[in-house]
Amino acid sequence: MRSRLLPLLIVLLAGVLLALGIPLAASQARTEQQRVVVDRIDDTARFASLAQFAAGDAGEDQLDTLQLELDTYYDVYGISAGVFQRTGEPLAASPHGWQMPGGSQAQEFAEALAGRRSEGPSQVWPWNTDRHLVVASPVIRDGDVIAVVVTESPTGPLRSRILQGWLPIVAGLAAATLLAVAAAVQLTSWVLRPVRVLDRATHQIATGRMTARVAPSGGPPELRRLAQSFNEMADNVEQVLEQQRAFVADASHQLRNPLAALLLRIDLLGLELPEDNAEIASVRAEGKRLATVLDGLLDLALAEHSAADLAITDVAALVAERLSAWQPVADRRGVDLRLGGPGAVTGWADPVGLSSALDALVDNALKFTPSGGEVTLTVTAAGDHVTIVTTDTGPGLDDAELERIGDRFWRSGRHQNINGSGLGLSIVGALLGAAGADVAYDHHRPHGLRVTITLPRHAPETRHEAAPVSPPRQASTAE
Repeated sequence: MRSRLLPLLIVLLAGVLLALGIPLAASQARTEQQRVVVDRIDDTARFASLAQFAAGDAGEDQLDTLQLELDTYYDVYGISAGVFQRTGEPLAASPHGWQMPGGSQAQEFAEALAGRRSEGPSQVWPWNTDRHLVVASPVIRDGDVIAVVVTESPTGPLRSRILQGWLPIVAGLAAATLLAVAAAVQLTSWVLRPVRVLDRATHQIATGRMTARVAPSGGPPELRRLAQSFNEMADNVEQVLEQQRAFVADASHQLRNPLAALLLRIDLLGLELPEDNAEIASVRAEGKRLATVLDGLLDLALAEHSAADLAITDVAALVAERLSAWQPVADRRGVDLRLGGPGAVTGWADPVGLSSALDALVDNALKFTPSGGEVTLTVTAAGDHVTIVTTDTGPGLDDAELERIGDRFWRSGRHQNINGSGLGLSIVGALLGAAGADVAYDHHRPHGLRVTITLPRHAPETRHEAAPVSPPRQASTAE
């Protein structure tokens, strides 16, 4: 959002500064040119007073004086000037042979013949290198216009002064732009800081950290109210989830005793019937399945409710310990259980939660891997993460089934004949999510399932700092 809001503010502020700076620069240029034009008008008025009597037959001396003044004027200022009769013929001009721009048809000459000074040339800008300033004034004697004084000024000095006048304006605009950018950065930071905090808290809640809250301080009042409303919503959601977890845990716990008594009575009843009675065997199997489901619900409720005890853990040693515990089961089922990777890899994890998750994954892999198959756990470290990859050579899942794996009570329709409650991988997700770890499921070629657990190597607040290694602790077995 900042990458979109900040350029918008900068463009708006730059537009305001340009809207102020461009008229100011134009006004400065007009003022500078007006000063030059006024000077030329004063000069033409002085020449016109000298030329009043030089235009007659008895004005030879005045004409010489006028020519001398025009030559001196050109030598000192480099400005061409001349006095022209009504027909356009020059009476005196400097430099010698200089002709009035445009001749007698020029607009400035026509305005002067009409008895008024020319209105002034159009605005000269620094990039108009081929422009000259032409100013004409009438020479009046006895109320009649007898001649016209014309000056033609080069614009180089004028354009230089305009540019020099623009430098402070440009510097001021640049400084104002920098201040505007700094103000825009501060404004966007002030506005978006609560949004970033809210986004971080939302992500934490989405990943299972239900205690995350937002401090309703800083930023606009609307965002502070939004933070307060978010906290209220999070409190309500946490309360509802806590009630749900408590209900599942209490219901599972309360049902276990009556179910155990029911199974005992079924066993006693079975003593009175033949051993191969199919009805008793079916009732006993359903009762045991119900007990397994209740145990799974209780384990899931505890996994979602318990806080993770995170520490630097020897992940490779923990995985080796859990494989050693499951080795008898693998031998009994004729499955080759293997461990890959280095002998020591540390990571930031909850040893008990990770052990329980590994138990559930190994149990799931052993259940679906046929005799003569292979289950492999590989521990690797790369960058800031540790990965535990579990692969098996079972039937695997198709793409549609991979989308649903981990859902509560979901089991593939092809595997309904295998004992299970459909809660094992849900428990894995809850245990790993509470510890800040990720779990992903994919195909294992040519067939089977691939499960990847990703753990951080270091504590988030103490990355790359040494910490004591926590030895693996015994965890509960899989469901």
